[in-house]
Order: sequence, then structure tokens, then C-alpha cells
Amino acid sequence: IAAPMGSTAKEEMNKFWDKNVRLNRPMSPHITIYKWSVPMMMSIMHRGTGIGLTGAVSAFAMAALVLPGSYPYYLDLIHSLSIGPFLTGLAKFGIAFPLSYHTYNGIRHLCWDFGKGFKIPEVYSTGYTVIGLSVLTSRGAAM
Repeated sequence: IAAPMGSTAKEEMNKFWDKNVRLNRPMSPHITIYKWSVPMMMSIMHRGTGIGLTGAVSAFAMAALVLPGSYPYYLDLIHSLSIGPFLTGLAKFGIAFPLSYHTYNGIRHLCWDFGKGFKIPEVYSTGYTVIGLSVLTSRGAAM
């Protein structure tokens, strides 16, 4: 036999908010009060590239399953567009950057898992290293 609860979750939440209003407590801090920093932006980018890469791989796999034709057919189709070397390089960079950034930043996170690199100067220096390596790798892949 379960013992009856004294109050519902809704009642408890109402008590919580009534108490905060009565004591004139502010709402929890929001992102708008924080000063933007490199580690903050890198964290957001890491999540964004992870979501983007997952979506892209899923979309590519789904397209490979449902579209008629084979890979060489679609490769020839892209070649026939004659979009020029600048746009081709830009597309290659756009594909390579999220992959290289997410990979290098993932390695950085693995180092953190081992307890290395938590001092603020190290956080910034490894962050700039990740950005630099990502740009260089992507540029090399786009050539």
C-alpha cells in the first residue's frame, strides 16, 4: 500500500513561485546576462556541428536509400553544373570545417575527461588551437 502524498507537484510548484514572488526574488539568470567568451562560443559550436553532422549523415544515408541511380550518377550531375573552382572550394570547406572542428574539439574534450587542460589559460589556448587546426585542415581539404 502506497502512502498518500501530502501535496501534488503542481501545488509544490505554486508554493515555490508564491514564495519567490513574496520574497521579491529574481528569476534565474538568462544567457543575456553573461559576457560571451571563446569557450562559450566553442561549446555552442561543438553542439551545433554535432547536430549538423548527424543531420547531414542521416540525410545522405536516407537519400542513398530512396533516390534512384547510383553514386557515380550524382557525382556526374554535380560535375555537370560547372559551378567553378571558387564555389567548389567553398563547398568543400563547408563540408570539411564542421567535421574537422568537431573532431579536434572532441579530442580536446577527451583531454578534459582525463583531467587535463582545465586552467583558464589552457582552456583559451587549446580553444584557439582547435580553431586554427580546423581552419588549416579545412583549407587543405578544400584545395
